[in-house]
Amino acid sequence: MHIVVLMENTPGIPGCAYEHGLSFYAETANHKILLDTGASDSFIRNAELLGIDLTQVDTVILSHGHYDHCGGVMAFAKIDPQARFFIRDCAGGDFFHVGEDGIRYIGIDKEILSLPQLTAVERKMQLDDEIGIFTNITGRRCYSTSNDALKIRLGDRYKPDPFRHEMCTVLHDGGKNYLFSGCAHNGILNILDTYRDLYGGFPDAVLTGFHFMKKSEYTEAEKRNILTVAKELSGMPTVFYSGHCTGEAAFAMMKEIMGEQLHELHSGMTVL
Repeated sequence: MHIVVLMENTPGIPGCAYEHGLSFYAETANHKILLDTGASDSFIRNAELLGIDLTQVDTVILSHGHYDHCGGVMAFAKIDPQARFFIRDCAGGDFFHVGEDGIRYIGIDKEILSLPQLTAVERKMQLDDEIGIFTNITGRRCYSTSNDALKIRLGDRYKPDPFRHEMCTVLHDGGKNYLFSGCAHNGILNILDTYRDLYGGFPDAVLTGFHFMKKSEYTEAEKRNILTVAKELSGMPTVFYSGHCTGEAAFAMMKEIMGEQLHELHSGMTVL
């Protein structure tokens, strides 16, 4: 397995762009895979700088219907029109951030839904021995309040986003399983509960944001929630790589508990 961070919020490899977005490049024995595309086409230039030929990518998997994970799709489709795209069937919804600073659309470019190479995922799919996709994540253990401002517009009303459009990818290579879960809006513990129900056991590595990022100070209840998640994750035989929407303060709190079990992501870095 070979995994490179093509885009992340924070600088890493000199010369690599960084933005509020996430994108990974992964190579298995038989596949070259793109997992999310950041907020723009900047991940393409990062790949060039890192010596990665994106025209050889055969599979693109989009974790959910937000711009910071799907913003580079149309640019990528032009350079590699043969790659297969997979996205949740409801990821084209009208998603918004509703906060004190106003209402802002955070969904995808709807043109993505017209790509002929796009497959809309309704349920768990096993593409082959190396690639699996699952969705329909249930449970709300340790649900993050950072989701509160994220809404779906239904008619003329804004309602809490249930994140049905979120899906996770499991890559199997070299006898190990690697779980990619985008922002983990549904909660990483709930995602891992679903993983165990479907696959049994624990993944060897998880690459994800934890979506604890917050501009203001955490309440005591929010701090307890973050620490509870970290303590449960620390009891698993899994290595975690996180960044993007986790937030620096939350990452530091989790790092104190998880130690070398938790690693920070940066733009351009090689994970494995």
